[in-house]
Amino acid sequence: MKKYEFGGPIGALGIVLGLPILQWFYVFGCNDISGCPIPSLLDPKNISLETLKAEAGWPADGIWGLGSWESFGWTLAYYFLSLFLFRILPGQEVEGTELACGGRHKYKFNGLASSSIILAVCLAGTIAQGAEFPLWTYITDNYLQLLTANIIISFALSVYVYIASFSVKPGDPEKRELAAGGHTGNMIYDFYIGRELNPRINLPFFGLIDIKTFCEVRPGLLGWLLIDLAWLAKQYRNYGYVSDSAVFITVVQGLYVMDCFVMESGILTMMDITRDGFGFMLAFGDLGWVPFLYSQQVRYLSVYPLQMGWLGTAGVLAVLVTGFTIFRLSNAEKNTFRTNPNDPKVAHLKYIETKRGTRLLTTGWWGVARHINYLGDWIQSCPYSLPTGIAGYVILSAGSDVPGAFKMADGREVIQGPARGWGMLFTYFYILYFGVLLIHRDGRDDDNCSMKYGEDWDKYKKIVKWRILPGVY
Repeated sequence: MKKYEFGGPIGALGIVLGLPILQWFYVFGCNDISGCPIPSLLDPKNISLETLKAEAGWPADGIWGLGSWESFGWTLAYYFLSLFLFRILPGQEVEGTELACGGRHKYKFNGLASSSIILAVCLAGTIAQGAEFPLWTYITDNYLQLLTANIIISFALSVYVYIASFSVKPGDPEKRELAAGGHTGNMIYDFYIGRELNPRINLPFFGLIDIKTFCEVRPGLLGWLLIDLAWLAKQYRNYGYVSDSAVFITVVQGLYVMDCFVMESGILTMMDITRDGFGFMLAFGDLGWVPFLYSQQVRYLSVYPLQMGWLGTAGVLAVLVTGFTIFRLSNAEKNTFRTNPNDPKVAHLKYIETKRGTRLLTTGWWGVARHINYLGDWIQSCPYSLPTGIAGYVILSAGSDVPGAFKMADGREVIQGPARGWGMLFTYFYILYFGVLLIHRDGRDDDNCSMKYGEDWDKYKKIVKWRILPGVY
């Protein structure tokens, strides 16, 4: 019997069609034209198609206005710049984990150097031209079209790797292999989940490119930070200053992105690399979902420049530090125990010796919950949304003279009004989504460990009862 995830073929089809639509909805439903959410959504009884289109900023060209050849061209140029820097810059050479077919792939990592060069150019441009630096204005002015370009590239790349996967044969000299759960025979599901484990392509000049690791850390991760910076510049153009809330989120997310580049080779042990095939799930997630969904909060704040103040900033920072501490200390404990179990820091910990010869910790951080690191990861995601407060705003025409309104550079005024609280559907969606993602990932890992350790895993679960959140889940 085939073992499906994500609701099987029907669920996969829903995700493939639904997530791009959801992202377009976010662009139109929370905007700098009428409000967040747009006023018609707050009064559905009196809604009309024409009013809805006007408030949402629906393109004059209709559906064709969702994209543009120019934005598509610049997006491809950005991808090729990433490839060019990958090719010419020196990098760390690392071997991946053991493949089921035998042997290991070799990888080159230089994301930190590559991203640093791009950010240095952006810094120089911003020093010279301020918030009017053309990259920042182009991203915000063509945000919808850039999103569509990345969605199209995600689909095109998914089709390519799906078709190419059928050339994988047993005993392939290039160590190509199919993902364990990616060749069920159902086209829709396999297209989504990914048939080939680590698809690679040999391009003129650029050389051998591992498609999965390239997409995992670039260009989407850096794109996320660039979009944040573009919306920060937009806030400055709107109001002549930047709010502490927008700066806080941009800095925190920027540190996360740069940390990923510093620890770039660490992705080789992640489930995405070692178990999952590369299909639409990862292609769209890396290129379309991460950079555009994860930057929603700064996009919101570019229009509603909420100030947290020192007390609010300290509170949100405390949440971040708490999550980061749990995440880092738990992972450090696990890594130390794996590499040097006699280290004084972990030598006192109790564990179960499995029949495979491995050890499962039952005390310390990993005795609290089987995925205590996921709890820390989820907590440290909350500061991405908390600085938006009780979100929601309505944009009024110039000259409204409403007391306490934020006045934009073009004279329009921004208040919360009836939208107060409803904007949280946009700015806090990330926390909900990330929580569901971690719970699903925990379930997948539990299934894999059950097959891997058998009775030992059942014994372990009786000792460490909680999955992620002690006393709750």
